[in-house]
Amino acid sequence: MVDFVFLDSGIGGIPYMTSLLEREKNASCLYVADTANFPYGEKTHEQVVDSVSALVEKICKAFEPAVIVLACNTISVNALESLRQKFPKINFVGTVPAIKLAASISKKRKLGLLATKATCENPYNLELQKKFASDCQLVKRPDPDLIYFIEHKAFTASRQECIQALTPAVDFFKSRDCDVMILGCTHFLNIKDLFQQACGSTVQVVDSVDGVVRHALEVWKKIGLGQKTSSTSSSLKSDKEKASLYVTGISQEDEKKQYDQVCLRYGITFKGQF
Repeated sequence: MVDFVFLDSGIGGIPYMTSLLEREKNASCLYVADTANFPYGEKTHEQVVDSVSALVEKICKAFEPAVIVLACNTISVNALESLRQKFPKINFVGTVPAIKLAASISKKRKLGLLATKATCENPYNLELQKKFASDCQLVKRPDPDLIYFIEHKAFTASRQECIQALTPAVDFFKSRDCDVMILGCTHFLNIKDLFQQACGSTVQVVDSVDGVVRHALEVWKKIGLGQKTSSTSSSLKSDKEKASLYVTGISQEDEKKQYDQVCLRYGITFKGQF
């Protein structure tokens, strides 16, 4: 049994896992990147649900997770309810764009949402806006090219190359007078500091990491696992082994180098193909 499995189409959601481990060092965590089906953001609702359901079934058989964190906005807004119905014994924690947080700090009442195409088009965001930001304008920008860059190049690229890649998105929201930019795809979290640097003091960059991690730990403790070290984590030999990365497909050697760099940066173990 493993305490937490984090699931995304790629490496975007790893900051959720590392943030959780900073708060709960005894938790055992695995991260599964469905790279064979990347990107989810360009798939239909049905394709996302089918892909994720098949992978979750495989994960449950292999790891017996106590909690599965859907570290992907696209998965969460498309498949969370379906997964809860199909796997009623599994505790799922989803992620959604931080529209509520953005609205709480915006003075101009103009919020920028940077996300996948699937997330931008999902009606769930309209519900969030109506509930938490009804007096705000929500400016949406799907950016599949930037997501691809982060997944395949960002960890081996220079800082300047990363800034050049994200600048069009920042300029887009600045030109529309937004004063808050919501990172609505978990991939963007890996270069959040560069987003804020490019935005300067005029645009505040926000995400959902803190809220998701707090909720995941609350769920874990509610089911009784947070009061003791799990059998998996207690058997691990080092802190580094408490967090591992699996991918479902590697098509090029350059991708392997990228994943090696990801693991080096975050201090996790690359387990290869799942």
